[in-house]
Amino acid sequence: MKRRTPTKRARAARTRQARRAPTAGRDAVVALSTAGSRGEAERIATALVDERLAACVNLVAPLTSIYRWQGAVERAEETLLVIKTRRALVPRLGARVQELHSYDVPELVVLPIVAGAASYLAWLLGETRPERAPR
Repeated sequence: MKRRTPTKRARAARTRQARRAPTAGRDAVVALSTAGSRGEAERIATALVDERLAACVNLVAPLTSIYRWQGAVERAEETLLVIKTRRALVPRLGARVQELHSYDVPELVVLPIVAGAASYLAWLLGETRPERAPR
């Protein structure tokens, strides 16, 4: 049986992908937020993706949150937004979540992506890149 060796083009593509993966991991982040209703979460998620502030937003519901607010322990059913974006977009993302949100103090917690599939991270970064004007 003859062993196939990768073509020069295939080796170059794998090398480029391997070089991009660590950078993509540093540039990509996951932001978490909650919303008081599924409808509000969908509205926020759609705006973030439409405006390229996020590549993808997963909605997780129902979710029970227990928290302290204005001196009392509260309990609420919420929807969790899992937002995949670029680190550089976090300030704009935070401002937009604040504008769209009904809460006085909307949650926004940003976590680094330590590792991930290179193809997924490349897609995430590509979808959050500003659109270029047609030539």
